[in-house]
Amino acid sequence: MITELNERSRDILRRIVDSYVETGDPVGSRTISKQLGQSLSPATIRNVMADLEDAGLLYAPHTSAGRLPTDAGLRMFVDGLMEVGNVDEVEREKLEAHAAASGKSVEGLLQEVTGTLSGLTHCAGLVTAPKTEIPLKHIEFVALSPGRALVVLVAENGIVENRIIEVPAALAPSALVEATNYLSAKLVGRTLAEAHDLIQQELGKQKQELDILTRKVVEAGLATWSGGEGDGALIVRGQMHLLEDVTAVGDLERIRTLFQALETRESLAMLLETTEQAEGVQIFIGSDSHLFNLSGCSMVVSPFKNGKEKVIGAIGVVGPTRINYSRIIPMVDFTAKLVGRMIG
Repeated sequence: MITELNERSRDILRRIVDSYVETGDPVGSRTISKQLGQSLSPATIRNVMADLEDAGLLYAPHTSAGRLPTDAGLRMFVDGLMEVGNVDEVEREKLEAHAAASGKSVEGLLQEVTGTLSGLTHCAGLVTAPKTEIPLKHIEFVALSPGRALVVLVAENGIVENRIIEVPAALAPSALVEATNYLSAKLVGRTLAEAHDLIQQELGKQKQELDILTRKVVEAGLATWSGGEGDGALIVRGQMHLLEDVTAVGDLERIRTLFQALETRESLAMLLETTEQAEGVQIFIGSDSHLFNLSGCSMVVSPFKNGKEKVIGAIGVVGPTRINYSRIIPMVDFTAKLVGRMIG
C-alpha cells in the first residue's frame, strides 16, 4: 500500500506520526504547512489529510481537531517511512555496564538488562527464559493476529517460554487449538525437536497408507487421481456404483479422513518448525494483536541466540502505540544481541 502513496502524502503522514510520537496530540494542517515553510497551503494539506483518512491511515478524534495516525498508519510508517536510528552511545554503555555487572548468572543478566531497557525506553520490559533441551510437558498456541501466533512452552522443570512465530495468515484459530491439544499429549517427556521428529514419522506412515488406499480405489475404476505431488485431488465418479460397494465407500471415507489428518499434522509440523526458528525484531502495533487492540499498546521484541546461533530466548518492551519506534527498535535489537553475546 505504501507504493500507492505519492511523495507528498508520504511526507505529510511521516510528519503527523513524528509529531504524534513526540506530543501525542492531533496535528492540524496549519502546523504541517509551517513545518514545510508554507510551500503547501493549509487547504492543500487538508485535502491530502482527507485522502489519508479515507485510506484508513489517519483519523480525527474530534470534528474540529487535527489528525492522528491509526494503527494502520503507524504500521505503514514503521514498515516503509521510518528512518531507523542508531543506539545512542550513552544508552549503549549503560546496557553493556548493567549486563557486565550482573555476574555469571543468566537470571541476573536477564533481570538487569530488562530493567535497564525498561528504564531507557520508559516502557515495560519483557524477557523469555533461555531455551533448554529439557523435556516439555505442555505447549499452547495463541492467535495474536493474522499471520502471527504466541507459543507458550512449559518445561518439566517449570521454566516457561513465550515465543512469537509467523503462521499462514489463513490458519484458523481452531487449528491452533487442535495443535495445542495434540502437541501437549505428544510432548510429554520429549523435547521440541523430538516431538517434531515424531510428527514427521507419523506423516510418512500416513502418506504411505494414503497411497495404498488411493491406488486401490483408482484401480477399481471408482475414482481418478489428478494433480501434482503433494497437492493432488481424488475425483470420485460413478457414485451410484459406490453405494453398492460398502468396502469401496469405506475406503473413500478412510482416504478423506487421512487427508484431514495429513493437513492437520503438516500444520503442526510447520508450527513446531517456526517455533524453533523464530527470529528478527518483530513489532506489534495496537490492533495487530487482540492482546493490545483495546489497550492501545505496542510491543517490540527480538530473539537472542547463543554462540551456536540457536534462538534461546527473546527480549523486548511493551508501551503505548506512540513509542519512539525509530529509537526503540534498534535498542531492542542491540540488547538482544548483547544478551546473546553474554550468554555465549
